[in-house]
Amino acid sequence: AHENTGLQSQPPPEEQNYGATAAHVRQSPFVSVSRKGPAKRDYLIAAVLCYANLINFMDWFMVPGILLDIQKYFELSDGDTGLLQTVFILCYMLAAPIFGYLGDRYNRKIILEAGIFFWSGVTLGSSFISELYYWIFFLSRGLVGIGTASYSTIAPTIIADLFEEGKRTTMLSIFYIFIPVGSGLGYVLAAGMADVTGDWHWAFRITPCMGGLALVLLILLVPHETQRRTAAHRALSITGTIRVAAEKPGVYRTAKTTWCQDVISLAKNWSFVWSSLGLSAMAFVTGALGMWVPLFLYRAQVVQGIVSPCFQESCNSSNSLIFGGITIGTGILGVIAGAEAARRLRKINNKADPLICATSMFISALCLYIALMVAQTNILSTFIFIAFGELFLSVNWAVVTDILLYVVTPRRQSTAIALQILVSHLLGDAGSPYLIGIISNAIQAKNSHSFQWSFWSMQYSFIVCAFVGVFGGGFFLLTSFYIEEDRKEAER
Repeated sequence: AHENTGLQSQPPPEEQNYGATAAHVRQSPFVSVSRKGPAKRDYLIAAVLCYANLINFMDWFMVPGILLDIQKYFELSDGDTGLLQTVFILCYMLAAPIFGYLGDRYNRKIILEAGIFFWSGVTLGSSFISELYYWIFFLSRGLVGIGTASYSTIAPTIIADLFEEGKRTTMLSIFYIFIPVGSGLGYVLAAGMADVTGDWHWAFRITPCMGGLALVLLILLVPHETQRRTAAHRALSITGTIRVAAEKPGVYRTAKTTWCQDVISLAKNWSFVWSSLGLSAMAFVTGALGMWVPLFLYRAQVVQGIVSPCFQESCNSSNSLIFGGITIGTGILGVIAGAEAARRLRKINNKADPLICATSMFISALCLYIALMVAQTNILSTFIFIAFGELFLSVNWAVVTDILLYVVTPRRQSTAIALQILVSHLLGDAGSPYLIGIISNAIQAKNSHSFQWSFWSMQYSFIVCAFVGVFGGGFFLLTSFYIEEDRKEAER
C-alpha cells in the first residue's frame, strides 16, 4: 500500500498543458516564471517535506511493529487485530480525494500544517488509552488515517511546483523513497521503544515530537503559498483558450469534459483497467504482509521452540526490527531496480513495462509461497524468501505509475490517478489485513487451541496472498496485449 500515494504527484487539471497547446503555453508571456535554477530555499522546502513524509509513513507502520503487544493488551482476536489497519486504510482512502479537491482550491500550506498537527496529536493521545476502551484506539487509527491523507495528497504538488521538469522527477523520486524508509523505520522505532521501555505505549510518543519539529520547520521555511505554475496557467485558463485537438485533424473541442464522461472513457481503456487491477493485487499482498509478518514469524519460532511463548505485556520485538530493516532495504533497491530495468528494456520492447510488472509479480508470489512453506523448519530461509518477495513487489511501484501516465490522455490523468488510488486501496490493502485475520480465526475455531494451530491458521490464511500475487501477474500480462494501442490513442 505504501506507495501508491506516489500517483498523486500530478498537477491538478487546470495546471496541465494539453496536447498541441503545450508548446504555446511554455512561450506565453504569462509563463516567464522559470529561473536559472532552483534556489537553495526550494531544496530546503523539499527536504522539510521529505522529512514530514518520513514521519507520515512511520505512523502508518507503528501498529504492525508492536502488534503482538497490542493484541494482548486489548485482548483482540486475529480478526479484530486485522481490522486495525483496515480502519486506517479506509479512512485514508476516503479522505484522500477530499484533500485533493481542497488542495486545488485553498491554501496548501495551511492544510499541510493542520494535517500534521492533527495526526500527531491523535497519535500522542492514543498512547494513553486504557485496555477497557479498545474502540477508542480503533477510532484513533482512523483519525490518523485522515490526517496522513491530507499530507500524502498535497505535499507532492508543492514539490512539483517548486522544480522544473528535469529536476522535478528527481525530487519526487527522492520524496517517494521515504515511503519504504519510513515504513521500515516505523517497525524499528515501535519495536525498539517497546524493548527499551518495556511498555509499547511509548512507541506512540516519539513520532508526535518529530511531527512537532516538522510543523515548526513548515511554518518557518515554507512560503505562504507556492503559486509559480498555478498563476501562469490560471491566467491562460481565464480566457478559455486551452483547447485540445480532437481525433480528426482540424476539428477542435474544449478540454472540459464531465467527470462521468472521463470515467466512462477510462473504463474503456483496457491498459488502465488491467494495470489498476494488477496494482490492487500488489496492494493486497503488501497490506497483508506489512500487518501480519512479524506475528507470523513469532508463532513459527514458538512452534520451533526458538522462543518461549510471551505472556507478559512487552514481548520480544526482534522480528519487527529485522522485518523493518528488510522493508527499508528492499523498498529502496526495488524502486531503483524497477525504474532502471524499464528504462533499458523499453528500447528493445514496447511492451516492456507490463511484462516487467507481470514477471516480478509471479516471482514475488513464488518467493512468498516458499517463505510460508519453510517457516516451520527454517526461520533464516523464511526471512530470505520474504526479502526477495518484497524486493520483487517493490520493483513495480514506479513502473505502474509510468504506465498510467502514458496510456491516459493528459486531461484525464488527475481523474485516472484518483480512481486508481481508490480502486487499489479498496480491493487491496483496505481489506487484506482483516481478511487474513478472519480466515485465521475461522481455522482456529474449528481446531484445538494450541500454539501449533495458531501458527498453521496464519500459515494457511497467508497462502491467499500467493494466489492473489499470481492473479496480479495475470492482470499485468493482459495489460501487455493492449498497451501499444492505448498508448497511441492517448498520444493522438
